[in-house]
This record gives sequence, C-alpha cells and structure tokens, in this order.
Amino acid sequence: MAMPIKVLIVEDNTNLRQALKSLIALSDDFICVGDDDHCKPEIFFSDNEVPDVILMDIDLPGENGISYTRRIKEKYPFINILMLTVIEQEDKIMEAIYAGATGYLIKSAIPENILENIRILYKGGSPLTPSIARIIFQNVQNQQPNKKEKVHLNTRETEVLAGLVKGLTYKMIAAKHFISVDTVRSYIRCVYEKLEVHSRSEAIVKALNDKLI
Repeated sequence: MAMPIKVLIVEDNTNLRQALKSLIALSDDFICVGDDDHCKPEIFFSDNEVPDVILMDIDLPGENGISYTRRIKEKYPFINILMLTVIEQEDKIMEAIYAGATGYLIKSAIPENILENIRILYKGGSPLTPSIARIIFQNVQNQQPNKKEKVHLNTRETEVLAGLVKGLTYKMIAAKHFISVDTVRSYIRCVYEKLEVHSRSEAIVKALNDKLI
C-alpha cells in the first residue's frame, strides 16, 4: 500500500483551515501533518513530518506566503507548494512562481477537486485555476525580446535588489550591508527608476525576468 501524501496547511482563515483538515482526514490517501495560521520564523520539520505538499495562503498576518514559500524552498527544495489564495494580480502570481510555488489555485471556500489537485502536484504536475493559467500565458507572451541595452546597476544597487528578491525588509538589508535604512531607500528609488517599475513586486519580477541578479 502506498504511503499517504503528507500535507501541511498554512491558512489564517480558521473555518477554511479546519474544513481542509477535515477533507484530508476523510481520505486514506492523505494525511495532514500540521496546520498553521501564520509563517514560522524558524523552519524545521522532524523526519516523519516533512510535508510532501504545502497548501499556502498568500495574505497572512506578518510575513506573507510568498516570502515564506521562498524561505521553505531554500531549505527544503523538494517540497511542493500549492498557493491557495484569493489574489489574482499578475505580479503576485509571477512572484509566487519565482519564489518556488509549483501550483496556484484561487479559493472560493474550498476549491473543487482540491484533493485531486494535491495528487497532481505530488505526481509532478502543476495545478492552475484556468484564469491563472491565462494570466501566466499572457505574461510569457508579453515578454518580448529586449532590444534595449541591459539595465546597468552598480554593485550596491544589485545587492539591495537581491535583498528584495530574497524577501528581506529594508531594515534587514541595511543591517546586512552596514548602511542606514534611509540609504537603502535611496538605492531602491534608484533601482526603481532604472528598472522603470513602481513597486517591490514589479522590481522582483523584472530582476528575475531580465536575470539582473
């Protein structure tokens, strides 16, 4: 008999979290190894509780699910992470994918066939809500070959941008490079201007698309 698929739920909506746990408990093919309503500052799983799949919300209290996904994948790159969220903005979708998510479903209560989607993810597929798949295709199609000269960032600007991609706060970036928070803000303004973006998410997507770091 095959081992059950181990699932961890990270969702701050108590009713939805409990409903997902109950649904998983009804099937012998799955086992819930944990449920959290926030991102843990330290990431550690005991040997018998390492999840095969994590159901990850994005809009969580404190650290968001995209940043948490990035941290988890850095330590446990083999874990499959399925974003389960109400967020449909293109920049957030692409940022989640770049962070390491391998599936993205829009939740309206519990998505239809959620267990089947978990199984698909576990077996190597990437379940996507159809509207999300369309957004991803449009994003790829809009990435026309860049005929402009590659954006040139100096060493410090590149370091600050790398910090943004890693999900670091301004304060954390400042401490890492022994500069003030105001100096970090100044560098970020310069980076935004050079990249022709207006937000952290846009800067991250641009940096990864154009291989700036």
